[in-house]
Amino acid sequence: MRGEREFRKVRAHGVAVRGPLFTLRLAEYRPRHGEVWRPRAIIGIVVPKKTLKRAVDRNRARRRVREALRTLPGGLPPCRAILMPTPATLSVPFTELQDALTRALARAPGRTKARARRGGEAAAGAVPDDVKPAAGESA
Repeated sequence: MRGEREFRKVRAHGVAVRGPLFTLRLAEYRPRHGEVWRPRAIIGIVVPKKTLKRAVDRNRARRRVREALRTLPGGLPPCRAILMPTPATLSVPFTELQDALTRALARAPGRTKARARRGGEAAAGAVPDDVKPAAGESA
């Protein structure tokens, strides 16, 4: 993602998925103004100094998460997301990191609606029970 404006949009309209390894904020994919409709995953990885003090650790966490996203078996769903890893990201086995990312990305807004159309249990636009709204959002 590029620019504060895109991050603000995801923070305002995204669904927060919190776990022990990271916090993922997901929003529907929408093209930028004037951009051709090409559904894809656009993910910003944010590692604040408050979470990991040393630059070496922040860069390592960013690299591990980026590689886990790149090598996911099912690929990435079309969405805009902000991913904020926790210190546990550095010590967990790589396969566990990939599994956690797969579970979190399965809750992407576009996937919920597709499941509802096929006759699944989730209604269109419904938020799964295990997804908590972020602070300031109404449930």
